[in-house]
Amino acid sequence: MSNVRLPDVTAESDTPRRVLLAPSLLASDFTRLGDELQAIAGADWAHVDVMDGQFVPNISFGLPILAAARAASPLFMDVHLMIDRPERYLKDFADAGADGLTVHVESTPHIHRAVQQIRELGKKAGVTLNPGTPLETLRPLLPDVDLVLIMSVNPGFGGQKFIPHSLDRIRTVRRWLDELGSAAELQVDGGVGPTNARAVVNAGASNLVAGSAVFGPGGAQAGLERLREALK
Repeated sequence: MSNVRLPDVTAESDTPRRVLLAPSLLASDFTRLGDELQAIAGADWAHVDVMDGQFVPNISFGLPILAAARAASPLFMDVHLMIDRPERYLKDFADAGADGLTVHVESTPHIHRAVQQIRELGKKAGVTLNPGTPLETLRPLLPDVDLVLIMSVNPGFGGQKFIPHSLDRIRTVRRWLDELGSAAELQVDGGVGPTNARAVVNAGASNLVAGSAVFGPGGAQAGLERLREALK
């Protein structure tokens, strides 16, 4: 993998931070999924958004597309489950090729059990929450997760603008993780692109999801390079 390293992350962090880039397949051309995955071969992860039309007001792809992406690419398949009661389908997504599974605190009354199930399946366990949900709801889960995802847009649709106060939420969770000595990834998803990627990383993010900023004009490979250049 070609991780980005920032030699001078100043202002909010004096420590160089490894940054993983995770293009979101939701913004890709599904008719050319294999080609699109090849175009982002230089990324670190592929981000897969699963929506059920109930937890969020949209329906996206599910198990067959994940299985096809898994067959077409060796990238880490980072699966974000925006679905009600995700514990019903964790094994199915694990079997279809997920390397990591992220669940919403709002999606189930048994969020800790869902995190435990993901780990029992041998996958990386992630937790996330909507922009309007208090951060304190995820704090009890931090010792047990491999990834925390801060949504910087309201989940359900791609192409939205970054919510500015998300930077404060990133800073808060970064502080909590550092206090725990946690090595969990701090991922940010929603409206991330070349114009704000550095600010997001300076606030504490270690993992950036980008959809339209990567799968845009000039092709995905060029979009990925633009994002990487913005982090230098």
